[in-house]
Amino acid sequence: MMSDFHFLRPLWLIALGVPPLVIWLALHSSDFTDRWKRVVAPHLLKNLLIEPGQKKRNLPVFLLSGALALATIGAAGPTWMREPPPFVTDTASLVLVVDLSTTMDAIDISPSRIERVKLKIHDILATREGARTAVVAYSGTSHLVVPLTDDVDLIQTYTDALSTRIMPKPGKDTSAALKMADELLVRDEVPGTIVLLTDGIEPAAINAAKNIQSSLIILGVGTRKGGVIRTPDGGFANDLSGGHLNTKLDVDALKDFATQTQSDVATITEDDADVKWVAENIHTNFSRQTSNQGDRWHDVGWWFLIPCATLLGLLFRKGWIVKLSVFLITLQIFPAPPASANGFTDMWLTHDQQGRIAYDRKAYTEAASLFDDPMWRGIAFYRADNYQQALEAFAAVDSPESWYNQGNTLLHLADFSGAVDAYNKALKGRPNWPDAIANLAIAQKLLKRQQDEEEEQQQDPNQKPDSIEFDDKGKKGKAGEVEVAEQTSEMWMNNIKVSPADLLARKFSLEAARASQ
Repeated sequence: MMSDFHFLRPLWLIALGVPPLVIWLALHSSDFTDRWKRVVAPHLLKNLLIEPGQKKRNLPVFLLSGALALATIGAAGPTWMREPPPFVTDTASLVLVVDLSTTMDAIDISPSRIERVKLKIHDILATREGARTAVVAYSGTSHLVVPLTDDVDLIQTYTDALSTRIMPKPGKDTSAALKMADELLVRDEVPGTIVLLTDGIEPAAINAAKNIQSSLIILGVGTRKGGVIRTPDGGFANDLSGGHLNTKLDVDALKDFATQTQSDVATITEDDADVKWVAENIHTNFSRQTSNQGDRWHDVGWWFLIPCATLLGLLFRKGWIVKLSVFLITLQIFPAPPASANGFTDMWLTHDQQGRIAYDRKAYTEAASLFDDPMWRGIAFYRADNYQQALEAFAAVDSPESWYNQGNTLLHLADFSGAVDAYNKALKGRPNWPDAIANLAIAQKLLKRQQDEEEEQQQDPNQKPDSIEFDDKGKKGKAGEVEVAEQTSEMWMNNIKVSPADLLARKFSLEAARASQ
């Protein structure tokens, strides 16, 4: 509202006295002609000064004064509306709740409902680079597939393994799935959204949906016409009469559920319209939930650059530049108020905002040099694979998030013992943090493997090596530049010797058995 209009940096308004002064100096140039005669030859001076009475020659002075006035107002930071804090779009958490009841094997959409869901999850993840996502699967029971993480490869690996056959109990308990998803987001302490991908919701889930603290959006899977259900053996499920069982998507029931629970609903589409809809709703929900949590005033001062640049552009005419320089030199006598940063860009953007722009361009090294915030500087170094400097940046902050980031960085540096210590410190400050717990387990297993290999080498010191390689790069060795996700997958596969689908099936079965006791 315009009633909220104010200036973020009102001291800049003091400089509004400069443009009138420039005009006054131009119109009374004869008053200081004698002073310029001491430093400029008379035959040159007459061509540099604007002679009284020549209104045409006063035009550049008025243009310059107008440009200075606009620039001053812009620098003062006019504002009348609020905006979310910077970087909020990367902090919106998401939990994907996937229905794995038998009806999800229906083939009314190609290749099947569940396979289309997995493809859509890939598309959704592609819109959330750097954001944290978790996956929950449910039928008669609910299970955590992947905790909140920004590791897209890990999420896709286990999402691709989802199928109806891995569920230990048939049925559909949407209430339990929504409760599990909501608990993940509540523990994360960051406003998030639950995306429910299902072909139907039982009425009993209405109360559960009303009681969750997180925003809920529903993506219906299937068609009104319906389709037959393919069985694992390649056949089709039959009804009591012996005919093929046809299951339809009850769109009206989904809409009624959404109305009663104040959630949003849509259906899966052939194109990416549904993915865009999900992304927009996630952003809208997050913005709404954070509207009263540290919003800042939106600085519209940069809009004044456009008319300012236009006026300055008009100054570039033959004969005006030299005359203009006279007045610019004169203004040195009246210095502007001191600025808090140097350079034209610094006038409009903070170093962290400049760093974020470079970060979004994936110019991570440049971004690291711009960020003042040590955490963001560390993240930029981390993305640039400069793990040592990332570690130093993270170490400047004493917080659970900093220790967690140090743990991730130490894993890349193959310092597994240090990573274990870092994750423990993160959990000390933020207990029950799912990501830290998961990464701590990885670091502990990698440390144990490293220790076992060292013990084997000590037991047989006379064993000849298969080959000897010399380090010709300063004898500094290789800094363990291996992706954590690759180490994780390789370690799990070596230790468990099963596919991700079999691993999930065993995990879900054990959890269901434990819950029934």
